[in-house]
Amino acid sequence: MKITTFNAFKSRNFRLFFIGQSTSLVGTWMQKTAVSWVIYSLTQSKFMLGITVFATLFPTAVFSLLGGVVADRYNKHRVLLLTQVASLIQALLLTLAIIFFRQYSVWIIIGLSVVLGVINGFDVPARQSLVRDMVENDRDLPNAVALNSSMVNLSKLFGPALAGFVLASFGDEICFGLNAISFAPVIISLLMMKLPQLRSKPKSERNLRLEFRESLAYIRGTPVVGSVIVFVSLMSLLVLPFSTLTPVFAKDVFMGTAATLGTLDGIIGLGAFLGAIFLASLKESTDLSRVLAVNSAVFGVGLILFSQTAEFPLALLFIAIGSFGMMSVRTVSNTIMQLHSPHSLRGRIISTYVLIVTALVPIGSLLVGGVSHYIGAATTVLVEGIIAVIIALIYGRYLYKGRSHKRD
Repeated sequence: MKITTFNAFKSRNFRLFFIGQSTSLVGTWMQKTAVSWVIYSLTQSKFMLGITVFATLFPTAVFSLLGGVVADRYNKHRVLLLTQVASLIQALLLTLAIIFFRQYSVWIIIGLSVVLGVINGFDVPARQSLVRDMVENDRDLPNAVALNSSMVNLSKLFGPALAGFVLASFGDEICFGLNAISFAPVIISLLMMKLPQLRSKPKSERNLRLEFRESLAYIRGTPVVGSVIVFVSLMSLLVLPFSTLTPVFAKDVFMGTAATLGTLDGIIGLGAFLGAIFLASLKESTDLSRVLAVNSAVFGVGLILFSQTAEFPLALLFIAIGSFGMMSVRTVSNTIMQLHSPHSLRGRIISTYVLIVTALVPIGSLLVGGVSHYIGAATTVLVEGIIAVIIALIYGRYLYKGRSHKRD
């Protein structure tokens, strides 16, 4: 049997990107865990956890459409290099601020989270749309996207676990400092890449309003892309924000410490990593839309089971199952849009995806934080799991009807 799990590694540029980005992402997840722990420890507020997520993701949403236009107009590789340098500077400022201005740390973290959100508004569309240019064979694109997701989730496994150890042993400023250092490998890997020199769009062809209309018309006129956009919108608003409550489960449900939060987030990363490896191993002929529907149902079932157990080992098993299914919501939807997007529109279509996730997830985080204040974290996650199963069934029904119409 022909092994397809690592086909994308045949491309030198993708190998470089994978090595550099994997190191940087470990630091990113360390910082994310440290931020959640510091905010909740200082404020004891579930709502402030939602505010922290909102502070990073909402600015990304606001600037993502502009970021998509920039990715389509200019050299994606140079845009990505600039955003990585900017992220390095943000991490350094956060580290210095925590060291010298600890008494104002909550508002400093929120302020610099907004800065990072703006940077990510330009970074994510450029980075995700550049993946297709990194692979030498378009048939390896689904594999590259899945491997990229496995990298993200493997870092989510090691990053929070390492953060829990560092927080307990050395303090939060070390977590932030290590994240700043972790940007060096990805910047070096980007400088080592050899990509085709694509020309920037001529100034005479640059019209912001028309460029937005062009991408939206393509999405509306392409059912496979449009249906995924609707699906991701619902999941991002109503289900994916469950992760906002992991500090509450770690501290209040399982009566744990920072290490407990690191373990919980790490297991979520492990489940998602295994889900990404599963997706990377799929055959080229696999129906990705069907995988998206089935695995999203698995995601919902995992959340339901997780929410209803107070036994930590059993809860880890259930959340691993849920996060295995969750991986398809991000990875398969991304792959479907990239496969059905022409090069000239890819940055803007990806930016629409980014807009949905980064706008609706933080809004959902605020919603989840507020609702859990009244009905509790466990009941809130139970409801999210039920909603995920319902959305998956509706999407599966839509796919079935679409195939029936084609046969007729």
